Amino acid sequence: MQQLNDGRDRFDRRAFCKAAVAATAVGVVEASLGSALAHADLTKEQRDKMTPDEIIQQMKAGNERFRSGKPQHRDLMREAKATAKGQYPAAIVFSCVDSRAPAELILDFGIGDIFSGRVAGNVADEDILGSMEFACKVAGSKVVLVMGHTACGAIKGAIDGVQLGNLTALLAKIRPAVEATQYTGDRSAKNYAFVDAVARKNVSLTIANIREKSSVLRDLESSGSIKIAGSMYNLETGVVEFLK
Repeated sequence: MQQLNDGRDRFDRRAFCKAAVAATAVGVVEASLGSALAHADLTKEQRDKMTPDEIIQQMKAGNERFRSGKPQHRDLMREAKATAKGQYPAAIVFSCVDSRAPAELILDFGIGDIFSGRVAGNVADEDILGSMEFACKVAGSKVVLVMGHTACGAIKGAIDGVQLGNLTALLAKIRPAVEATQYTGDRSAKNYAFVDAVARKNVSLTIANIREKSSVLRDLESSGSIKIAGSMYNLETGVVEFLK
């Protein structure tokens, strides 16, 4: 019996040591990435200490976890309860409605980490601008990220001049991007290289529109309180490319 207990003690100590080493390794990794956004119950103090550039780095790290198949383990019900009485999102991500491009998943965020706005073709009207102003000026978010994506159906529709109910007016807002895209070759919706080039131009025009039509966001960016950035999500590779 004493030998059995001694063996069990050695096993327990060995297991404890392994667990301690693993916990230390996880702590080091989280610290290197900045672990604040790895948990949904982000506090105001944690969010306010972060710079816009640090938040963008967290986005890049989250996308890397997504692409490598190693997202944060999340208890979504716990996250829902933790944020029920308050939220301190670090950013607002404005993207397309495409079902294959959910911002929270591809950037590996949890409940309460970011505001998420979505419109086909990610074109910003006054309602979206008002939502961004609320996110940054009122709620304290520090990044506005406009995210386009490859093979975008709204971009294809704008290229082809599709007319369908209220969609007609929406696609008309993307036409300036089609016309402004410099491209030598087939300028049709069947040419995915051209479609993606237009999508990229559309992101830059959306950012310009945000700065032009929202003095609130423009002033916040000028003071360094927020950063307005653009990105493109590749549906095939899972990569989020942050645009210059």
